[in-house]
Amino acid sequence: MGMESFKQRLSEYAVLTENTLQQYLPEETEDVVTEAMRYSLLAGGKRLRCALALEFCLALGGNKEDVLPFACALEMVHAYSLIHDDLPCMDDDDMRRGKPSCHIAFGEANALLAGDGLLTKAFEVMVQQSKIPPERTVLAIGVLAQAIGHHGMIGGQRMDLQNEGKEVGIEVIEQTNRLKTGALIIAAAQLGCIAAGADNKMTELAKKYAEQIGLAFQITDDILDCTSSAEVLGKPIGSDAENHKTTYVSVYGLEKAMSIAAEEIQKAKDALNQMGMQERSPFLYDMADYILSRKN
Repeated sequence: MGMESFKQRLSEYAVLTENTLQQYLPEETEDVVTEAMRYSLLAGGKRLRCALALEFCLALGGNKEDVLPFACALEMVHAYSLIHDDLPCMDDDDMRRGKPSCHIAFGEANALLAGDGLLTKAFEVMVQQSKIPPERTVLAIGVLAQAIGHHGMIGGQRMDLQNEGKEVGIEVIEQTNRLKTGALIIAAAQLGCIAAGADNKMTELAKKYAEQIGLAFQITDDILDCTSSAEVLGKPIGSDAENHKTTYVSVYGLEKAMSIAAEEIQKAKDALNQMGMQERSPFLYDMADYILSRKN
């Protein structure tokens, strides 16, 4: 496909998702919580998780209309997690995607409610809008709920907070990353497979692909936190060192961390090869390369 074609397709997926999110969460006058929800949900971003769900569904024979509600639910959950991550009691970040974090713009109480509102809206959208058979919708809801719960994304955030100021082993770092960042990325691939009606073998390989790019995504995040700028990244840099967090970079150094990320990307491509995706989805191969080379 090539990187330029990949970026064009990624942009098309982002526009489709953005337009649909606008429909799911229209403006409401004099409702500060809805305004705060829209502020964070419609703040742009790469929409990688949505693209992952959409592409797996299409590559496996499904339709965009089948998976689009799931893709939008993913983005609502992701936006909620970022709102809460930025709160003073968590990562305490004042900037997100190049503008003030939700709690800076609307206050902590409204930001907390906005995050809660997006989380619950995600499941409302999945239940009310899905065009696939009910049993698949129920399965998708269970997958997403598990991915973001206390044994998933929330569990990863807990581990991340516990790791601050401590010398922890690489196994702990990897597990933290698998949960905090990777769980939602894996869920995106699964939701695409569920919407398409894929079998267990294909779904497991899709999960393997997503797991590897999820790890690579977090490693590149660690690298960018050391090497990028706030202007390029759209959020403060150096926060890992400031919060005394152990990361792949702090353990291995930049060069080795980059090497590990490249190894994870190759494992992801190997999973795609086993799925026979060479012809069906060059996009997924290019996504793996994009994660490795991204600048923000």
